[in-house]
Amino acid sequence: MKIEIWWIGKTFQNFIQSGYSEYLKRLQKLGAVTIFEFPDVKGQQNPGVIKSAESEKILKKLKEDDILILLDEKGKIFTSVEFAGFLKKKEDASARKTIFLIGGAYGFDDQIYKRANDQLSLSKMTFSHQLIRLIFMEQLYRAFTINRGIPYHNE
Repeated sequence: MKIEIWWIGKTFQNFIQSGYSEYLKRLQKLGAVTIFEFPDVKGQQNPGVIKSAESEKILKKLKEDDILILLDEKGKIFTSVEFAGFLKKKEDASARKTIFLIGGAYGFDDQIYKRANDQLSLSKMTFSHQLIRLIFMEQLYRAFTINRGIPYHNE
């Protein structure tokens, strides 16, 4: 299964970029994981207009058979082991490509919610869309190691 992580806008904090780059390097040794960064919407202040413009870009890039999973505060909350099981089920179902989408500062437009196959929350707390990139990459790496029996996760 190919996994892509999509997000809106550049990462502007060096410690976040350096952290997720490290996890991306580790993940790429274990499977096909790539990142795609959509450019920020420029010249807009209205959150609704921004979300709509972001949605347009995302929907244009999505293919019909792509599995789209939103990282969203309203999503399912898993333990790390449960998330590993969730990924394993996607792998076993022979999903061609699974995309984890991290929204921009204002979240997702309704069109994205309608298209999504699932929603996943990393916590009941709110994190910046920048920081979630690093947190999610670490959890994805943890899930890969759990599913492959590689020592990393302690339980």
